[in-house]
Amino acid sequence: MNRNTFIKTTAILGTTSILPTSNVFSQSLQQSAMDKLTDTDGNFALLPLPYHENFLEPQMDQETLHLHYTFHHGDAVKGANKDLQMVRKAMDDNNLETIDYWTRKLSYHLSSHILHTIFWTNLGNKKTDPAGALLRQIEKDFGTYEKLKLLIAKTSKGVDGNGWGILGYHPSTDKLTVLQCENHEKLTQWGVIPILVIDVWEHSYYLKYRNRRAEFVDNLFAIINWDNAAERYNAAVKFR
Repeated sequence: MNRNTFIKTTAILGTTSILPTSNVFSQSLQQSAMDKLTDTDGNFALLPLPYHENFLEPQMDQETLHLHYTFHHGDAVKGANKDLQMVRKAMDDNNLETIDYWTRKLSYHLSSHILHTIFWTNLGNKKTDPAGALLRQIEKDFGTYEKLKLLIAKTSKGVDGNGWGILGYHPSTDKLTVLQCENHEKLTQWGVIPILVIDVWEHSYYLKYRNRRAEFVDNLFAIINWDNAAERYNAAVKFR
């Protein structure tokens, strides 16, 4: 892949919206631009949340949300921009000695940006349950929603160190899958499209829950926006 192709491909990936606009919530996301990874200039960007910082209380307190979104997610965005800049510089200078380092850093930071962007939109301020096509797929692949919920919770709580619990859809197998992701990019499965993610890095819960990760995960189910997950599922199945 030459430099121009690399940059063009990266730009296409970065400017693609992650969510369709079939309901009021997703339209709000589009208006706030929260569900896009880049700004109008094509740079990775931390774009506005679609709700106030106290919107997720009491399950997620305002201070935690502010620090998590502004600094942890925000630093990942800054890191991804720097990493891509350094990859381009190495290519311009025809010096590929450091390319492995910067591509690994880009994988880490951009994966963080993508997962955090999904995470914020996966949350609401009221309890919802899966319905429609997503519920039918859940019942096909896991038996019942309750069984899936137990599996997602156990998987998320059991991540070694920092990482994520993820519910994703694999177009090639037409199945939902639950997986752990260490850090932001490790233990993932090629081809899986995340539709629901649970952040279990300590910065997600430590101010309110201290070291009680399990309590945080259990409480999070009260504010998971399954309508948002369903929209992501409906978009993902189009890749079958």
